[in-house]
Amino acid sequence: MSALTISAEDEKRVKALGFLSNKGTDNFSARVVTVNGVITGAQAKCIAEAAELFGNGMLTFTTRLSIECQGIPYEKIEDFRSYIAKEGLVTGGTGAKIRPVVSCKGTTCQYGRIDTFALSREIHERFYNGFAGVKLPHKFKIAVGGCPNNCVKPDLNDIGIIGQMAPIFDKAVCKGCNKCAVAEACPVNAATVVDGVLEIDPHKCKKCGRCIGKCRFDAIQDGKQGYKICFGGRWGKNVAQGKALNKTFADKGEVLTVIEKAILFYKEKGKAGERFSQTIERLGFKNVEAEVLSAEILDRKQEILEC
Repeated sequence: MSALTISAEDEKRVKALGFLSNKGTDNFSARVVTVNGVITGAQAKCIAEAAELFGNGMLTFTTRLSIECQGIPYEKIEDFRSYIAKEGLVTGGTGAKIRPVVSCKGTTCQYGRIDTFALSREIHERFYNGFAGVKLPHKFKIAVGGCPNNCVKPDLNDIGIIGQMAPIFDKAVCKGCNKCAVAEACPVNAATVVDGVLEIDPHKCKKCGRCIGKCRFDAIQDGKQGYKICFGGRWGKNVAQGKALNKTFADKGEVLTVIEKAILFYKEKGKAGERFSQTIERLGFKNVEAEVLSAEILDRKQEILEC
């Protein structure tokens, strides 16, 4: 097939399937969705085989943890999709809809405070798959970070979830040591000894949990797990940093409900071509937060999805 013979209509059609044009050619890169950045050895082998059988054998990794196989001719697209399907793999991740979820390795990381792989898989199944046919004003990105290190940059996504572990401090046990192990362990200097007693500044504390178990007198033996949620982050030509909701969520179910309500709100109130951050800027963060945290929007779920 000679170069540049694919119609704009066909190019648009296969882009919706996750096949992106390789500029200047009639070939495409297949974007393979990895769900949460985790694939099995068998799946990795299958993707590599498909890249060699139907493409140019080259694999690239996107910033959102998808894998792209380059150089696939237009007429081989369906063969590629069928081949990877035998290992439960699909292509996609494009368009004005919910995009594949990005997760850090918090599940296995020493600093991780939540099971990021499990949560991001639930988000994928419930919203990426469950809302696959829902058209939004623009693309909608979700990221799950295991701790305040923010390796996956949750606050630069439309919605970002950040694992929290607030220290439970028993002040009565504190000995006010001159060399406080808790203060030394705190990476943001939120913990200091004042007048012979440890103080933890709630405005400085990032709830990273690094201080838990450090006190030799067991003043901080445990912590309270939670989830911080940020709305309205955006990366690209126009950058916006997401802002945290005025609540730390204790339950994973609450987090999933907030995500659903935010998506419904964005679908209903967002303008075509407007990112979630722009919708928030237009309507005001406090107003958006109030509506999303209320139960009312779920009562109109079907109505919103059908509009």
